[in-house]
Amino acid sequence: MKLLHLARPDDMEKLLPLVEGFHAHHGITLSDEKRQAALMPLLEGIPHGMIYLAGPRKAPVGYIIITLGYSVELGGIEGFIDEFFIREKVRGRGMGHEVLTTLLPALKDHGIKALHLEVERNNETAQRLYKRAGFEARENYILMTRTR
Repeated sequence: MKLLHLARPDDMEKLLPLVEGFHAHHGITLSDEKRQAALMPLLEGIPHGMIYLAGPRKAPVGYIIITLGYSVELGGIEGFIDEFFIREKVRGRGMGHEVLTTLLPALKDHGIKALHLEVERNNETAQRLYKRAGFEARENYILMTRTR
């Protein structure tokens, strides 16, 4: 079985319950219409990112969304893990680590020089997962955000 599948528009029905689960878990309030409107360009191949389904294509158990930017300091294209979710019943079995270790070399092969993510300060389980996959905090930096 192939672990990761690049999601396409016809995967929306399988993807939506996973995204809804991620949003519920993190307290993100978004209407179904806005959620679908945000996902569809990525599924259609917009050059700013991509969505991979994790697990069997017919019944995925997770997903990861990578968005793209550019960094002079880091030498080119950079990725950002926007959302990464594995169903609760499947967590703790190594699938998250397997997704990252499968995806990271593929992203590097496509010219992505760095991959960033944000993780809740008190989520030690997720921090351990990301550290095992080679992520580390950039000591002199914090992520700051401004929304409209």
